[in-house]
Amino acid sequence: MRGSLLDEPDVLERVRADDADAFGVLFDLHHDRVFRQALRLTASVHDAEDITAVVFLEAWRRRDAMRVVNGSVVGWLLVTTNNVFRNHLRSSRRYRAALAALPAPEPAPDHAGTVDDRLDGDARRGAVRAALAQLPRRDQDILTLCVLEDFSTAAAAEALGIAAGTVKSRLSRAKAKLSALVQEQDPTIMTGGAR
Repeated sequence: MRGSLLDEPDVLERVRADDADAFGVLFDLHHDRVFRQALRLTASVHDAEDITAVVFLEAWRRRDAMRVVNGSVVGWLLVTTNNVFRNHLRSSRRYRAALAALPAPEPAPDHAGTVDDRLDGDARRGAVRAALAQLPRRDQDILTLCVLEDFSTAAAAEALGIAAGTVKSRLSRAKAKLSALVQEQDPTIMTGGAR
């Protein structure tokens, strides 16, 4: 620096020698002008910020190619801003064309009913599981074999070592007990009513 004026050629030489602090000086000095030019080109603050970032990335990457004109690198930065904008524009056009070439999405079905049924089913399963755990062991065994595992009365009788008639009567009583226990927990579960 000489007095209050910045010696940009000197700062550029330090940047070319990989001095990140010197690059920060150039960034602070010219950021606003580069951003304003990007904003004029894009009319979008978001895009102008992106373009400004790319310009300074290019400036660091191509620091040996930067040129000083009339004692400043701002001309090089503004031309680079225009080039980055053109690349951005081409990229945006290609992106929009690619999106337009995609087939239109098919309407998705409303899954609200399925979700409601699943939540209701989870509540029912939980209530039935809790009620089943409250039953005596022999009722649990009968319901497990005949209802949950779909054993025949004869097969369940053989597995439990009891008469088929006993299986039928125990099964009937176990179902009634289970239903009563579930109803106690939540009367709407067995009837399917609203909660």
